[in-house]
Amino acid sequence: MKYTIVCFLFLGTCFMGFSQIKHGLRDEVGRHIVPRGFVVNTNDGRGEVFFNSDDYMRMVRMGANTQVVRLELGKLSYFPGGKLESNYLLKLDSLVALGKNAGIKTVFKMTVYGVDKFIWEDFWENKKQEHETYIDAWKVIWKRYADTRSVLGYDVVNEPRKLTKKISYTALTNKYLIPLYQKIIDESQKINPNKLILFQSVFMNKGEAIDNNQYAEIKKPIYRKNIVFAPHIYQDKKELVKTVMDRFDKESDILKAPILIGEWGFPTFAKTDTLISGKLGQLEYRELYIKTAEVFDRMGVGSIKAWFLGNRSMQNFLPGGPSTWSVFSDEKAAGTVERKYITDIIARPFPQAIAGDIHSFLFNHATRTLDLKIKTDKAKGMSKIFIGANRHYPDGFSVLINEDLVLFYNPIKKVGLEVYKCPKDVDPSSFVWDEMQQKLIVLKWPKDTAILKIKIAPGIRNFEVK
Repeated sequence: MKYTIVCFLFLGTCFMGFSQIKHGLRDEVGRHIVPRGFVVNTNDGRGEVFFNSDDYMRMVRMGANTQVVRLELGKLSYFPGGKLESNYLLKLDSLVALGKNAGIKTVFKMTVYGVDKFIWEDFWENKKQEHETYIDAWKVIWKRYADTRSVLGYDVVNEPRKLTKKISYTALTNKYLIPLYQKIIDESQKINPNKLILFQSVFMNKGEAIDNNQYAEIKKPIYRKNIVFAPHIYQDKKELVKTVMDRFDKESDILKAPILIGEWGFPTFAKTDTLISGKLGQLEYRELYIKTAEVFDRMGVGSIKAWFLGNRSMQNFLPGGPSTWSVFSDEKAAGTVERKYITDIIARPFPQAIAGDIHSFLFNHATRTLDLKIKTDKAKGMSKIFIGANRHYPDGFSVLINEDLVLFYNPIKKVGLEVYKCPKDVDPSSFVWDEMQQKLIVLKWPKDTAILKIKIAPGIRNFEVK
């Protein structure tokens, strides 16, 4: 299934008549899509990582509809120490297939791992045709997945660096990074013009962060189509989350590209798994992640959490002891024991695919309610809303649409959705609860081109609409 950029500022008057969320994508039938999911690693630093269909169903039941697979440059290119490995390509095929079979789209992201030494300062100068070697590695991927509909696009340079190069971040971005992006995009679109190209800004040197944000600002457009701004945010100061996201929002206006957060979530420490309160305790992390999630939801941005891994790769890279981005705590590559103090926030309810326009959505963690406002378009087919009732609504939940349709799910009876209140001209069988995938499937909206206010609330027969 092909995704396209949702109506954005540079498309003229599209916001004049509608107040849909600014950042988002459309699938090939025009449904409004909010991508959410995880970074999937092929190697965790201690060896190869392998996944199976159970891992992917676990991902789905945490709300994932998108995976970002990290590519290893050393297994796709002829940089020193690297070579093209056919078995690695087969492994990538398996990850794409596992995702497709679970209803998850794939984005590939290139990292510079696996080569003897990647020297960014030399890479920018391109004196040994490093750019061509890099693009040749991408061509292997572009050609292989050009006709694979479940491959959404490509995040072309992961966390580009300045390091010791004597140049400002702005000059590096304007003189080297943007021209490189333009070259990569042009080459990619010769092969697969309908795939999206995701891009990032320069990763700043340690100690040079602005507002605790270590990603340099992009101040000029790229002037290409089918592009998505995919910044990372690893913010540990909750009062600065909105500040950073507002800056990204301003950059997206300049770039004329919607935002998909390519990685997020400050790493957790080994001690966090054993502490409830205090510095580095689980309550502190929960509050930080909730604040971040609320900013994302209010902006309507999709987001990809690092990493869908177990604890095997915990490292000492921050003051405070061993830490990790992994969402599971068991000490193996592909984990099953969730760090629930963060995964319950990552796996919060949200609209995955809406036949129509998403005007706004927000999950309130205090009241456990999802508020969603949409404009319907029945011609676009079915809609999907991730609810995650197994973690958020063990006491059951109610679906309230405007003030006249109320359905509820009773976890004791487990008979699907029951009707509390329904207008005569509405068919309640159009609303289906998918227990396995933890989603509400709407086969057809009760009204076409209508503004609907939808609320998912805890408890059964909850008919009070506020």
